[in-house]
Amino acid sequence: MYFFRKKDPNRPTSFNLKVMHIINATAITVFLLGIIWKLVQWFILKKH
Repeated sequence: MYFFRKKDPNRPTSFNLKVMHIINATAITVFLLGIIWKLVQWFILKKH
């Protein structure tokens, strides 16, 4: 499988690929924080 391959040392590292991974990780983190915040609002801060 692709995930279990060793990194190819001859392959050049791309700045664009690094930036894409940073943006992707940021987007996933913000999305998860939003879900957690909504769950906190619904279950902990719910108004009677």
